Amino acid sequence: MQVQRFGVSLEKEVLDSLDRFVEQKKFPNRSQAIRYLIRKNIKEESWKENKIVAGAIVLVYDHHKRELQKHSTELQHDYHDLILSVQHVHLDHDNCLETISVKGKAHDLMDLANRLISIKGIKHGDLVMSGM
Repeated sequence: MQVQRFGVSLEKEVLDSLDRFVEQKKFPNRSQAIRYLIRKNIKEESWKENKIVAGAIVLVYDHHKRELQKHSTELQHDYHDLILSVQHVHLDHDNCLETISVKGKAHDLMDLANRLISIKGIKHGDLVMSGM
């Protein structure tokens, strides 16, 4: 892919914020950071437009919680057309990590993630989506 150069004028405060962002995220330069931010914004816009995206729902939970796995499995069956795979990992005696690979319309993936995350006993949950 060919790179095009262009100039950008920024207020000092915005440039200082960009430089802090570059440093915090360990980007090699400002151009890489700006490229990342533009792509991130474009992807988030595709979510708003309800385009087809891929992603992962990550859940951490105590597997001793009654009915949690049953509710999670039933919900996943309701959304079977969005789920590509599920990986279940035992973190320790009490805690499990589940990674659910998904693909579908952004709003459907958000709905599934929100419903899973809201199950009683889920300690942490997050959805990561990316445009295709």
